[in-house]
Amino acid sequence: MKTKRLPLFALPLLLIITSAQAQTPPSWKLYTIPGEDFSVALPNLPAFHTTYQWDWGSQKGRRVYSLGAYADGLVYVVYVYENPDRRQSLDSFLKKAEIPKSSLTDLALDGFTGKERRLPEFETMSQFFATKDRIYYFMAMGTKVDDPRMTKFFSSLSLRRLKDSIEVVDGPGLPWELPAEPETVHDETTKNLYEKLYIGRDVDRKARLAMKPEPSYTETARQHGVTGTVVLKCVFARDGRVTNIRIASGLPDGLTEQAINATRKIKFVPAIKDGKFVSMWMQLEYNFNLY
Repeated sequence: MKTKRLPLFALPLLLIITSAQAQTPPSWKLYTIPGEDFSVALPNLPAFHTTYQWDWGSQKGRRVYSLGAYADGLVYVVYVYENPDRRQSLDSFLKKAEIPKSSLTDLALDGFTGKERRLPEFETMSQFFATKDRIYYFMAMGTKVDDPRMTKFFSSLSLRRLKDSIEVVDGPGLPWELPAEPETVHDETTKNLYEKLYIGRDVDRKARLAMKPEPSYTETARQHGVTGTVVLKCVFARDGRVTNIRIASGLPDGLTEQAINATRKIKFVPAIKDGKFVSMWMQLEYNFNLY
């Protein structure tokens, strides 16, 4: 059956529909990546980014695909690592990521063994799997690990492509739509809380990064040997979007544009002030080095 293709211009958020057994809310859908054999359900069209990573085991470069979505205080992230000849084991992957064995428990999915990590103190849960030629890293952040929304996300995972999965293409996904504000928002104090742009020292809890895609070099920049750092200032908004992107320090040959493109795909849990999600300024740095 043909998968549905979505346009390039979308913004963030992950999904969950259903495998053969479970039903999911109408707003959640199944997503996958062209040419890949997995499916996951998310509440919105996720951001999608592809980068390249040098794998010392195989002495080859490998693609790393990133999917990320935000909704109602939760971030959902999927990383897919190519794992070709001289494959990296899951144990080796976890060791390289400095994840202690003591924090992991065993699990299985679709005939493949994996590991689960729960970090209640950080409101984060992760699952890791290795298949024939891929390593998968699924993560949700932003609430109690037994929250029903986390359960929906992880119960939707499949290491095979499920029927009617939507193929995601490069882009920032679609934003989460804030629910209609209650009447209390008309209270001046609450309105100011929502409308103000904070800096780090003024919030009770800063925004927490869950997915920060790395920008790619342009071929022109490689040919010209351009190196250096792009510095951007932006707002991590209370609805999970990255807005107000400003260039503090740029680089030529398309590298600044690459950094901005990556910034638009960032996924995070918004900052908190007085128990409410608020928007805050952030500074981001992207280092471009030729190896």
